[in-house]
Amino acid sequence: MCRRQWLLLWTLPLWLAGCNGDQDGLPGTVEWDRVNILTEVSEPVVKLAVKEGDWVEQGQLLLQLDPRRQQARLDTARAQLASQQARLDELQHGARQETVAAARADLAAANSQAHNASLALKRARDLYQKGSLARSQLDDSENALRTANARVDARRARLTELLHGTRPEQLDQAEAAVAAARAQVRQLALTRQRLDVVAPAAGRVDALPHRLGDQPPVGSPLVTLLTGQAPYARIFVPEGRRATIQPGDRYRVQVDGVAQPFSAVVRSVRSDPAFTPYYALSGDDASRLTYRAELLLQGDGARQLPAGVPCRAWPQHGAESGHGQ
Repeated sequence: MCRRQWLLLWTLPLWLAGCNGDQDGLPGTVEWDRVNILTEVSEPVVKLAVKEGDWVEQGQLLLQLDPRRQQARLDTARAQLASQQARLDELQHGARQETVAAARADLAAANSQAHNASLALKRARDLYQKGSLARSQLDDSENALRTANARVDARRARLTELLHGTRPEQLDQAEAAVAAARAQVRQLALTRQRLDVVAPAAGRVDALPHRLGDQPPVGSPLVTLLTGQAPYARIFVPEGRRATIQPGDRYRVQVDGVAQPFSAVVRSVRSDPAFTPYYALSGDDASRLTYRAELLLQGDGARQLPAGVPCRAWPQHGAESGHGQ
C-alpha cells in the first residue's frame, strides 16, 4: 500500500466523524454557575427560610444555625475587652488623689509600726542584758523590727510609683492587650453573624442537604445556589474543530425536552484539551481529545432550565429563530 492510500484510510474515519458532528451537533449539558455555602461552625439548624427551587436575592436569609453558644463566647470576649480598656484608661490617667492619699496613710502607719518595733527591741535588749529576758524573745523582737522596716519600704515604693506615674512599657502592654481583645471580639462577631446564612448572590436554591435539628460538620455544604442571569451549555469540541470556534461566536442549542432551540453565544473555550466524556462519543472515537466550551444561553425561557439536562449545539448561520430572539 502506498503512502497516499495509507493516509487516505487513516483520515477517512476522522472526516466522517466531523461530518457526523455537524449533523448531530456538539454534545453537552445545561449548567449553571454554582455557589456552595459551607459550614464554618458546627451548630444545629434552627430555621429554614427557603426551600429547594426558590429564587433568592443577594443578602436574603437562607437558614439559621443555633447562635446561643457563639453568642455566649462573644459576650465573654466583649467583657474582657471592657476590662482591658478600663485598665488602659487607669494607666493613662494616672493615680487618683484619693489613691495617693491612701498610700501616704499606709506609709505613715508602717513608719509608726516600725518605730514601735524599734522601741520594743531596745527594751528587750536592756532586759536581756539584765538576765530578765530569754534569747528567743530577743530574737522575736529583732525579727519584728525587720518585718516592720520591710513593710515601710514596700509602702514607700508604692507611693513613689503612684507619684511618678505609669511607665511607658506598662502602657504599651495595656494597649496591646486591648488590641488583642478587640480583634477577638471582631472575629467572634463575624462568626456569630455567619450563623445567619444569607445568599452571597442572586440565584436559585439547588440543594438544602440538612433539615431542622441537623448539626452539619464544619466544611460540609449548607446550601448550594445556582447563580447567574442565565444558564450555559457546556459542550465538547472535537480537536479537529477547535480552530473554528471562538468566544463571541453564535450557536443554536437544542435542549432535550424543549421544542424550540435557544440562541447562544460562546463565552469561553478551554485551551487545554481533555478526553471526550463517555456520552459524547463511542467506540474508537471515545479516546479522542476535545476542548470544553461554554455557550451562554439567551432568552427569558433559559432561566427556567434545570442543570444537567443534555443538549446539542450547532453553529448559527444567518438569522435563525429561537428563544433568544
